[in-house]
Amino acid sequence: MERPFLIGRKVYLRPIEMEDIPRMCEWINHPDVTRTLRVWRPLSAINEREFVEHVSRSPNDVGLLIVVRATDRPIGTCGLMRIDWQVRAAGFGIGIGEPREWGKGYGSEATRLLTGYAFETLNLNRVWLEVYAGHASARRAYEKAGFQLEGTQRQAAYKEGRFIDVHLMSVLRADWDAARARDGKAKSRSSRTAGSPTARGRASRRGGAASSPGRRP
Repeated sequence: MERPFLIGRKVYLRPIEMEDIPRMCEWINHPDVTRTLRVWRPLSAINEREFVEHVSRSPNDVGLLIVVRATDRPIGTCGLMRIDWQVRAAGFGIGIGEPREWGKGYGSEATRLLTGYAFETLNLNRVWLEVYAGHASARRAYEKAGFQLEGTQRQAAYKEGRFIDVHLMSVLRADWDAARARDGKAKSRSSRTAGSPTARGRASRRGGAASSPGRRP
């Protein structure tokens, strides 16, 4: 692992460096990737450099690269944006830029890692995001991380020749703490029954790749 900041079982998150810009340009211009993002024009290395410089200097934004632990290969970005320190809230954005890595649970784990950082390190109280109404796999990934649907903005985005609805989701610190407590109890029960036949086949189903219509982190 190179310069890991947050470490999970499948992926780790590290700071974005200038040498990552060429790869990020490929991701942010790939039509399959931008289909779920609020991106409607080509973005150059200059645009990406400005983005990286902004995130590295801003006290109200956190941008990180998502890297697969097994291969040390970067596959996307995620981040917290527009942090409001008064009300302790931030927006969340994520994009898995390698389509062949979708559906492997990487986005779900990156979401949980960064959400945990928001609550347990930054002491935030609310993390929110937007997701296109038709992007079911991303919504499932967010729900796994504790996000709940707050409402729907009707025809709030325009993609591929049509207006589409945008869902607003959020997770509160209280939700996160309650989920962690439930997970702790479940792990305790699992460890007591690990040797029984009924404990087999309980692994959770893998979620799809998560992405947000936000510009990115």
